[in-house]
Amino acid sequence: MNYCSHCAEPVGFRVPEGDSLPRHVCDACGTIHYINPKIIVGCLAEWQGRILLCKRAIEPRYGLWTLPAGFMEREETAAEGAARETLEEAEAQVRDLSLYAVLDVPQISQLYLIYRGQLVGGAHSPGPESLDTQLVLPEAIPWDELAFPTMQVTLQHYVETGGAALGDAGPLTRTIRRPTRKPR
Repeated sequence: MNYCSHCAEPVGFRVPEGDSLPRHVCDACGTIHYINPKIIVGCLAEWQGRILLCKRAIEPRYGLWTLPAGFMEREETAAEGAARETLEEAEAQVRDLSLYAVLDVPQISQLYLIYRGQLVGGAHSPGPESLDTQLVLPEAIPWDELAFPTMQVTLQHYVETGGAALGDAGPLTRTIRRPTRKPR
């Protein structure tokens, strides 16, 4: 961040008085700009023992496979966001959503909430952000062509547990470490 969204003056990067972390602070008007983590919601959609995958038509990771997922929008629940992303990316409807994985990626300030649900009628086709969609058996997951480590962790857990229900253990929770990025 270079300029204040309130007064358009340049911002500095420092620890504001009474805070403990460096923030973008406007030297002119004093506004503190908090840059909070992004929430990504997605869906592991199943149909007759197969998993819905989307081949990305956008960067990052153009041409690689992923579960339908994207940024959560304002005024929607996480489950609603997962269903919306599935509809947008795979023109598919899902039902019976339950939280399946909570994945922290702190170095890029992202939190993933992946839901598991049933694909309605098995219908799917590429949306504007997908080149292709496919229902794949767990043994046919294209591991070397997956777009993101978060999706690999989620799918590995699914395969390792044989797609079993979560039971008393609850959702998969994991922190995925990536190289640190400096704030902009």
